[in-house]
Amino acid sequence: MNLHALALARLERGDGPVRVGLIGAGKFGSMFLNQAPTSPLEVTAIADLDPERARAACKNVGWDEERIQATAFLGDGKQLCARDDVDVVLEVTGSPPAGIAHARAAFANGKHIVMVNVEADVLAGPLLAREAESAGVVYSMAYGDQPALVCEIVDWARAAGFEVVAAGKGTKYLPDFHASTPDTVWDHYGLSAEQAAQAGMNPQMFNSFLDGTKSGIEMTAIANATGLSPSPDGLAFPDVPTDELQNRLIPAEDGGLLHHKGQVEVVSSLYRDGSEIPNNLRWGVYAVFEAPNDYAVACFKQYGLKTDPSGRYSAMYRPYHLIGLELGISALSAALRGEPTGQTRQFASDAVSIAKRDLKPGEVLDGEGGFTVWGKAQPAAKSLQFGALPIGLAHGVTVTRPIKQGETVRWQDILADETAEAVQTRRAMEQAFG
Repeated sequence: MNLHALALARLERGDGPVRVGLIGAGKFGSMFLNQAPTSPLEVTAIADLDPERARAACKNVGWDEERIQATAFLGDGKQLCARDDVDVVLEVTGSPPAGIAHARAAFANGKHIVMVNVEADVLAGPLLAREAESAGVVYSMAYGDQPALVCEIVDWARAAGFEVVAAGKGTKYLPDFHASTPDTVWDHYGLSAEQAAQAGMNPQMFNSFLDGTKSGIEMTAIANATGLSPSPDGLAFPDVPTDELQNRLIPAEDGGLLHHKGQVEVVSSLYRDGSEIPNNLRWGVYAVFEAPNDYAVACFKQYGLKTDPSGRYSAMYRPYHLIGLELGISALSAALRGEPTGQTRQFASDAVSIAKRDLKPGEVLDGEGGFTVWGKAQPAAKSLQFGALPIGLAHGVTVTRPIKQGETVRWQDILADETAEAVQTRRAMEQAFG
């Protein structure tokens, strides 16, 4: 609250708008760029591996030529982080190695960073957050993306004095989606390859939304920010209508399906037969919370909250998220309040690599949303004990032994480049927080 008023007060003082640098001008970045002209901030620089693509993105979302000419277009994100006309960096590349490198460049130059790159955050977020604190800058989740919105609801519930029993999001899910590849993804979405291309939709990225990887990554991010945790068996993706959250996402001993209180979970918008659930939460986020006493139970009833039969459990949810359209809120919060919109604080969960099919020695893994592996959320302690390979490092590495479909890929099953910054950062994070 009050971010708009704070931004206007800054302008009235003559301090100018909050100046933002964007790294990555894909779909998420384009949604943010669409909002920039009507937001109380200014995009001063955009970095992309293809600067002309970034210019085209600005034109595509309706920027006039004067605004485009006033913006610096770069091919190097580290250079953007060093600019004097950038207060907040938005990291939107989706590449874990790039995200880690850009975060450290931002810290070194005294810039706040909003890590839209959940993949990098899940790989090494606790360590990056500690480094940001040492540098005196904000390291933040991205408002508009589901992890930050879940963290907001969790924070609301806890600040009001409720125990959070479960939290998460909705998605479109069926068990066989785990085997989906970039070649099959558009059939599941009901799109043609031509329609997807016209909309600028990357098949591997969108396949990660479908095959369970993005859900595993995002629930891991939420767990590491809130202290909630996944079931030891990973996400179950139960088919739960919105009006049944408070009945089913509660502990098994109370008639629900949770392994434990304080669990992250994703609910499917489809029944297991493939039919759509009426009143589903496909695009939204939720938290189930518990009344602390009988007086609160009575208040729940008096004010019309939907509860389980005991009256103790209820749910709060948001039916939609606007992704990049809401991203500016994180930039303003970092610059004006010095506060993140959600932040990784511990290593409670990990997103590990699971073989989509039988893998042979010599094959090269192609990472999130690809043909070889998908990402599964599991407790961090279990991941470390098993030596599981994080999904964020399962790209461009060679398999050294046969791995059966459904098996967890381990560090010892691949050739890792131990000199790579991302690998060294992950190793350091495990030592510091494992």
